[in-house]
Amino acid sequence: MATTEEMDKMYRWTRYIYDFSRKYYLLGRDRLLNEMELKPGDRVLEIGCGTARNLVKLARARKDIRCYGLDVSTEMLATANAKVKFYVLEDRITLKHAMAEELDFAKTFELNAPFDAAFFSYSLSMIPTWSKAIDAVLANIKRGAAFYVVDFWDQGKWPRWFRWLLKHWLDMFHVQYRPELLEYLRELDAQGVGTLTIKSVAGQYAFIATFRKL
Repeated sequence: MATTEEMDKMYRWTRYIYDFSRKYYLLGRDRLLNEMELKPGDRVLEIGCGTARNLVKLARARKDIRCYGLDVSTEMLATANAKVKFYVLEDRITLKHAMAEELDFAKTFELNAPFDAAFFSYSLSMIPTWSKAIDAVLANIKRGAAFYVVDFWDQGKWPRWFRWLLKHWLDMFHVQYRPELLEYLRELDAQGVGTLTIKSVAGQYAFIATFRKL
């Protein structure tokens, strides 16, 4: 389990350059934000919101929705709260400190109904208890709602040397490509829990998965 202490140690200083550095290799994030099917009045949650980069971008583009984010790192949340305040979005973005697998819409965010949509942006590859995080999200979105995932795939259409280099780079940040993640989603689809669609980003560098709860 990734603890607050471990994540705070990792991001205590790197949070200041996180958004600048990650834009070069966390591909597909903006595409995910653009492709999410959202309606006016929807409440949208990001699990592992980090610096709130995605939530701020989403809230500024969609002034008719309400955004929520949780993260296990208090250091990242400090940066996130400062960013939300800078863009004067305090009334439209709510941030909470919590573990992904402990998500509860009522207890965590004091809401009276589940979320209309949720998404993971390169966070499941850093969550050791990723399957529990997925189960928690399924329990906290409405029937008919979807959660979305953008994360690393197998880079199947990229040269072997690039795959080797990327893996060793990601290891430095405790990030792991999880082939079992998509298999888990496929199993949930086969069990009738929901319907899954998968799209490739940049030659299988990453994937965007949409899982709609039945």
